[in-house]
Amino acid sequence: MKKMNNIEKFTDKEWEEIALHLSEENGEQTDLLSQFRAEDNLNTEVKWKELKNMSSEKEIDVDKAWNSVLSRMNNDELEIKNNPSGKRLNWNTIVRVAAAALIILTLGSTVMYMNNSGYLSKKITVVTGYDQKNLQIDLPDGSKIFLNRNTELSYRSNFGKHKREAKLRGEAFFEISADASKPFSVDAGNAKVKVLGTSFNVITKNAESAVEVYVKTGKVLLSDNSGSKEIVLDPEYVGKMDFKTSEKTFNDNPNYMSWNTGLLEFNGQKLDIVFSDLKRVYNMDIVADDPEILDYPWTFPTIDNQSQDMIIRLICASFNLSYSKEGSVYHLVKK
Repeated sequence: MKKMNNIEKFTDKEWEEIALHLSEENGEQTDLLSQFRAEDNLNTEVKWKELKNMSSEKEIDVDKAWNSVLSRMNNDELEIKNNPSGKRLNWNTIVRVAAAALIILTLGSTVMYMNNSGYLSKKITVVTGYDQKNLQIDLPDGSKIFLNRNTELSYRSNFGKHKREAKLRGEAFFEISADASKPFSVDAGNAKVKVLGTSFNVITKNAESAVEVYVKTGKVLLSDNSGSKEIVLDPEYVGKMDFKTSEKTFNDNPNYMSWNTGLLEFNGQKLDIVFSDLKRVYNMDIVADDPEILDYPWTFPTIDNQSQDMIIRLICASFNLSYSKEGSVYHLVKK
């Protein structure tokens, strides 16, 4: 019969995937799960429902469990001695009882291992919608995360107890409290971000489908999932990373963080660039019915959290345009 060392057979990351499935937080069927089932002779999935709520503070009383086995063995032996037929000791029964106890002990150790690693703690997921931005998430260690629109962030309820990890899909700005003993890491899909204490912005998928990181303060380590490519980013640098891309450039865009601040600064940029920034920051869809309008230079110095209607009126007044609105889309035409 195949035997499996439940604790040492798989890595921490593999145990996390298995635990998420057994906890019914992830219904995806994977090769890892197939391997686990094929080699698991402990009937773990059946026992899991009884043990998954076990507190990480609860301990398995090994002595009590083994004494229970010995008691059963002694009872079986006593019954045999008192049996007039004089049957031999039923070793199969004893082995089954001992095996059952060992299953409980082994599985219990597995659950405790996962609990102590933080894998069974509740996963917290926050999702922002199409019209929602700058949603602030306060983490237990004092760190703050601000989510842009259409973004999903997840982390464990025991965040900071053993490790500081988060998973991001979309865009968010991070202000991370310093803790040299527990580096903060972000799973950004095609890349990973690791810091000690700093502030930075992460886009999990930019126009080139790469993970993009901008550093405001401190230093950030950006790496691919294999760990073979790494970039150290200093303040005001932008790094891009995926399985093909690995680059670092100085940020010269004054509006890079405008989605978070609401402040847009312009100095003669063409309206096509202005409209692109307005879409990202204020969720405005602006269409120029005459393509020549897109080449007009915008000299209005700043837009600072004005309403959409106020912004479109400023544009029209500056260039003698008129507008109509269909649904959520503004259409600009020459007067």
